[in-house]
Amino acid sequence: MKKILEVRWHGRGGQGAWTASELLARAAIYEGKYIQSFPEFGPERMGAPVTAFTRISTEPIQIHCAVYNPDVVAVLDPTLMKTVPFTEGIKENGTIIINSKDNPAEIRKKLDTDKGKVWTVPATEIAIKILGISITNTAMLGAVSQATGIVTLESIEKVIKERFKPGVAEKNFAVIKEAYKEAKSE
Repeated sequence: MKKILEVRWHGRGGQGAWTASELLARAAIYEGKYIQSFPEFGPERMGAPVTAFTRISTEPIQIHCAVYNPDVVAVLDPTLMKTVPFTEGIKENGTIIINSKDNPAEIRKKLDTDKGKVWTVPATEIAIKILGISITNTAMLGAVSQATGIVTLESIEKVIKERFKPGVAEKNFAVIKEAYKEAKSE
């Protein structure tokens, strides 16, 4: 692993972008890594665009600011592709993970970017099928784990079992495993 991996999460209020960031960070703690996880809100209302950040490192993290040049960008809501410049600042060899059933090449064309690697995962469909609701944060967590290898599914499972009641934990971990399996890159 490189010294610090920085993830910027984009979603809408109520979709759980900050929760996904926090779950990823807590999974990294299980693996002996140093972490930061924090949100950035604009007008705090349901449906407004929100951003959350995760830093994971093998060494103590000394920087304390938003993530401006992420290694990974995870987009929970594909409608943000029309309104939020989430590819801004992404590193040349970065990873973009979009909640979409489109193939990664189609998404790259829509984003009009040649930077990094593009991944897609049908997070909304997976969430509806398993949870019965369209909250995509845990599906996106599974896709981030697949795309980066930054944490194991075992560490994520521990965190999920701590965070949620047993029945909810089982369903959310099923979402994570399904998204991990269905995430694809170009």
